[in-house]
Amino acid sequence: MESSNLKKWIEPALQALPRKRFIVIGIIFIILSLVIAFPLFNRWIYPLDYEDNILKSAKQTNTDPFLIMAIIRVETKFDPEKQSHVGAQGLMQLMIPTVDYAIKKGNFSPSMRQYIKVPAVNIQVGSWYLSDLTRQFKGNKVAVIAAYNAGPARVQKWLKDGTWDGTRQNVQKIPYGETRHYVQRVTFFYEKYKSLYMDLVKD
Repeated sequence: MESSNLKKWIEPALQALPRKRFIVIGIIFIILSLVIAFPLFNRWIYPLDYEDNILKSAKQTNTDPFLIMAIIRVETKFDPEKQSHVGAQGLMQLMIPTVDYAIKKGNFSPSMRQYIKVPAVNIQVGSWYLSDLTRQFKGNKVAVIAAYNAGPARVQKWLKDGTWDGTRQNVQKIPYGETRHYVQRVTFFYEKYKSLYMDLVKD
């Protein structure tokens, strides 16, 4: 009797289940939805702004655009109004001595100084500075990132006296905790932005 009642409940439930082909179609639909949604979700987590200025300045200064993006993300999260307690200015948080150095060595107009908070100007000068650091450190991006934070003279000293070998693997040997953390964060965002926005960079 109990077996008969159980059968009455189970059979309709089994018949209500979708056929195998509908299950397969449903699984495929879910997978495709995830494939489409995942990159969009990642771009929402890692947003990008001022991309036209970044790409233009990167091309003009022969600088890696994803490095510019990562620096801006760590420095200000693309907020040009972010305040610095040490006097750094604009999206890329440029110090006044750095701006003066860029004006002198990069042949920028002195008027750049008064417009340094303007995003387009800030990105242009900051990109040139990254290009100059890249030249100084012979293309070593990790050393460039460290120098952007701690200053090129300090990083050159660490490399010269063997304190640090300039690699990401040995970043823990950088004497300054702030710079160690900075290198780790920028390299993390560099990889994220490169994977998400590679389509913006045309050969």
